[in-house]
Amino acid sequence: MRSPSPSLPSRRDAIAGAAGGAVLLANWPASAAEPAALDVPPELQRRMYAAALDSAKRHVRGGEPGSAYRRRFVDAAFSSHIFLWDTCFIAAYAKYHPEELPIRPALDNFYERQEADGFICREYDAQGRPFWPKDHPVSINPPLLAFAELELFTRTRDVDRLAGVYPKLARFYDFIAARYRCDDGLFFSDALGSGMDNIPRYPDGWRDDGRGLPLHNLYPQVFNYDLLSSKWNRQGRSVDFSAQMALFADQLAQIAHIVGRKRDIARWRAGHADIARAINAHCWSEADGFYYDLGYGEPIRRKHIGMFWTLLAGVAPPARTRRMIAHLMDPAEFWRRIPAPAWPADQVGFSPGGDYWMGGVWAPTNYMLLRGLRRCGAEATARGLARAYYWAVAQVFEATGTFWENYSPDSLAPGRIARPDFCGWTALAPIAVLREFIAD
Repeated sequence: MRSPSPSLPSRRDAIAGAAGGAVLLANWPASAAEPAALDVPPELQRRMYAAALDSAKRHVRGGEPGSAYRRRFVDAAFSSHIFLWDTCFIAAYAKYHPEELPIRPALDNFYERQEADGFICREYDAQGRPFWPKDHPVSINPPLLAFAELELFTRTRDVDRLAGVYPKLARFYDFIAARYRCDDGLFFSDALGSGMDNIPRYPDGWRDDGRGLPLHNLYPQVFNYDLLSSKWNRQGRSVDFSAQMALFADQLAQIAHIVGRKRDIARWRAGHADIARAINAHCWSEADGFYYDLGYGEPIRRKHIGMFWTLLAGVAPPARTRRMIAHLMDPAEFWRRIPAPAWPADQVGFSPGGDYWMGGVWAPTNYMLLRGLRRCGAEATARGLARAYYWAVAQVFEATGTFWENYSPDSLAPGRIARPDFCGWTALAPIAVLREFIAD
């Protein structure tokens, strides 16, 4: 089934037009003058970087009289809504240009709307209202605010900023753990809330059994999420969401250390270890060498890109990491002409043209892979992935003059459902991937 996301009001307004012209950047990485990224010449690298920065600057908004968003902020800006995980990944490249790309106010938009019980919705509308109800996991995107804050901290070293947001992050973690963690230590989620809109998360052949949390759509006149996916939540367990919560705990421990909350560190480290134990005890298939989601306690034997969050979260032991990387590097699975698709080529439903998350290659998940590979010491694999992906993005940029929401896995082309001028998180490739894995 095609993703509901393109028909959402918050996903429907494609911003057409090619990215802006090239400029020389004063703080361009010094080593970028040397050939890098397969055969992408330095001149094209510069044009891509400048075009991405120009596009992202054109997506700065807010601060108008009467606006719910009081300060100017950088955004994906494909609609009047704001999205949590888009914003968190934007932070990973906006950190290099904080004056031009105001990322702190973008993150603050979410903190300012945090409710007393810790809830932060994954999406707010133009009036600053939550678009999803907090009693259903569709309201929770990958909880990456701590990740985003640490990205900024690597550049600013602003301890006061971290100290100010730390209590908000802790309350958000506690809200999610109270609502969505199960007795086995794992977390349940929602397909649309996971961010990978049209990936099926329920077992093959499943029909609604009424055992999931029911969803009350807040704005059915705008968008009514009533697919089978919305009925599947607490019947299952999600590897990606569980690993993201392990990462959240791990990064809260880091922040607690930085801001001097020493008594909290043991709690967060224990939380990380406990979630990691649950993932490894319940979700690993020794026969297949892969982590799987669960349904009613049984493996749902489908691979998708979300399982690789176990690398970035520091969850997978070395032997399991090696087997996961073998799947990633297999040309029959994830290592396609443009690596790495969200849905592998050896599974039913794979689209060589992308079809959104059923084969599309996405900047946020590729960046997650790169950072995960680096964390587990697979630096050569990370650089190989970075070079292959960056080269492909460069070819499509040359052909179309813009960056796309996602890319086809099996041809040098945009994904079958993809918006142009998407910077947005695709600016990760020409900015963060270049700086951190190619030109560093």
